Amino acid sequence: METNCQWFAMRATYKRELVAQEYFQGKGIEVFVPLKTEIKVIRGIKRKVTVPAINSLIFVHAVKDELQRTKYGVDYLQYVTKKQDGKNVPIIVPDKQMEDFIRVVQDDNVDKTFHSPQEVDIAVGTRVKVHGGSFDGLEGVLVKVKGKRKKQFFIDLQGVVTVNTVIENLDLLEVVE
Repeated sequence: METNCQWFAMRATYKRELVAQEYFQGKGIEVFVPLKTEIKVIRGIKRKVTVPAINSLIFVHAVKDELQRTKYGVDYLQYVTKKQDGKNVPIIVPDKQMEDFIRVVQDDNVDKTFHSPQEVDIAVGTRVKVHGGSFDGLEGVLVKVKGKRKKQFFIDLQGVVTVNTVIENLDLLEVVE
């Protein structure tokens, strides 16, 4: 029986990301839903509201057996999978990548954009690590995006989602082999 917690990428269909978050938290399981703040007009009044940044996507930190038991019978929860040896297997995000992703998503002092894997070709970039500043210790890929003046820093989560932001001081970057 496995005892190591891992980050599983999951879908909470039908805009139930926050319902899923409450469900897992109620079961004592760590969950992360990337959120963003938007201005919405509600009954004619502009208000800031917090909404999921990526439709349907949540990340659950659990032991696979426990997660399997917890999600059993909850029809709106599904694993995000990838093909491996002809089978669909759940995507597991390494702890360090997940920590870096959470850190960028939760930093309200920087502009960030979320991309699907089809929108960004990460493979052509250079892998870098940030030394200093608000992203000290983060690892990601530095790329030049067509039409943008500044270089972008991307954190890719196993082909599930990519978040990017601008790194102002390129002197803080070290190339990672």
